[in-house]
Amino acid sequence: MRNRQNKKSGSSKFKLFLKVAILVAFSLTICATAYGVYLTKQAKHAADGAYEELENRKQSEVKAEPKQDNVSILILGVDDSEKRDQGAENSRSDALLLATLNNKTKTVKLLSIPRDSYVYIPHVGYRDKITHAHAFGGTLASIETVEELFDIPIDYYVRMNFNAFIDIVDALGGIEVEVPYDMLEMDEFDKKTVDLEAGLQTLDGREALALARTRKQDSDIERGKRQQEIIKAIAKKSASFTSISKYDDILSAVGSNMKTDMTFDEMRSFFSYLTAGMPRIDTLTLKGYDDMSTGTYYYKLDDENVEEISQILQSHLGLNPESTNYSGTGTQSDSAYTEDDSDSLTQ
Repeated sequence: MRNRQNKKSGSSKFKLFLKVAILVAFSLTICATAYGVYLTKQAKHAADGAYEELENRKQSEVKAEPKQDNVSILILGVDDSEKRDQGAENSRSDALLLATLNNKTKTVKLLSIPRDSYVYIPHVGYRDKITHAHAFGGTLASIETVEELFDIPIDYYVRMNFNAFIDIVDALGGIEVEVPYDMLEMDEFDKKTVDLEAGLQTLDGREALALARTRKQDSDIERGKRQQEIIKAIAKKSASFTSISKYDDILSAVGSNMKTDMTFDEMRSFFSYLTAGMPRIDTLTLKGYDDMSTGTYYYKLDDENVEEISQILQSHLGLNPESTNYSGTGTQSDSAYTEDDSDSLTQ
């Protein structure tokens, strides 16, 4: 009788343990789900606050959908610091990058546009530095200028100030980037406090910003290449996350320092480019030459090179999939482009 009672007692204790374990697991699941929902709501609130639909924007009747279409994104970095008395809409664009994303191949073409490029600005009806387009007519004027230059539609824009850039890099826990040379650079407050050593470094937000802005020791072209490498480093770090909640953290961190015409759902749909690992990013560079003939410095673009890049971007977007590859390798579809195709444009 005693053994039976012990067995019964042991069985009861085991059942109790199972019930407690199941209850704890269930509670943890509920807490984790609730926390995930909280993060998502927090991120959605931040995304809703960042949403800005541009007035008088001419777009096609059928809006591009990131989940199924090829899309283009214009990324504008602006300095809206109070020190220079510049608001978000009357500042010059400090950085201008154009990205095209191919949904089928999950590849990206990334082009940095030198800020002093001499281009036609539709908003004012004459040629000037592309950085002035934003000062003349805000984000819309910049979009129209890039559309005119490459004869492609811009589906989305993202405009961020220095603080947003810093927040994104910090939310990622820093990024690994090659620093080309020793430098003492200005921080977001225009004070020379950022001291970087040459070599592969893990940079926080303010350090990455300093690297993205510097051009004193080389040129605007080299600065554009650094900005491309920083974007690639951000994408690489983002692709390493296995939980979508981390992306919510990033959206929440940006807050009011970013404006975009993407909805929250559209932002999240771009994560498909990262969840499968680091996407292939081909970097493109505009060829040109320095010009001081008028007494004002301009970067005069090479017309043939502009046409070449225009064809590549159009093909990547599927606008002319049977177009000739101007790198001299014959007729190819966008999915046939390789790193070698874009390398011919970056020399």
